[in-house]
Amino acid sequence: MNQFVDITNRKVLYRLMLNLRPEAAPLWGKMKPQQMIEHLIDQVQYTNGVKIPTWDGPDDNTAARKHSAVYTDAEIPRNTFLEELADTLIYPNLETAINQLMKELDTFDRYFNTPDVKVIHGAFGPMDYYEWIIWHGKHFTHHLKQFGVID
Repeated sequence: MNQFVDITNRKVLYRLMLNLRPEAAPLWGKMKPQQMIEHLIDQVQYTNGVKIPTWDGPDDNTAARKHSAVYTDAEIPRNTFLEELADTLIYPNLETAINQLMKELDTFDRYFNTPDVKVIHGAFGPMDYYEWIIWHGKHFTHHLKQFGVID
């Protein structure tokens, strides 16, 4: 799974994020760069204790969905639309949003310092730190490709 961004290498991740330009057009989808970063902030906050995720419980496909999404080289498909885009931005500019994302990732690391912590993914159920590292890596890769930052 080396084709995905390693979110634990924060120096490289930060440099990649700084390659985003506020006016960049996506290769697909409707997000603008800052909307994408704020979307990632929101998603990381569900895994670092800031926001509480919800889950309706396992269904017949939960284990297979999790395995396919987390434990294979499968990429997140383009134009997977799961939530409405916010009309207003939270942060004053893209750089501030990127810096906040990096802080949220540091909080994510600290949150998982407690032994045996698992955090709910809305489709895959409880996931541990290493599963979240993989999933966030795939998610970040998806959006960095969306803006042509990586191939």
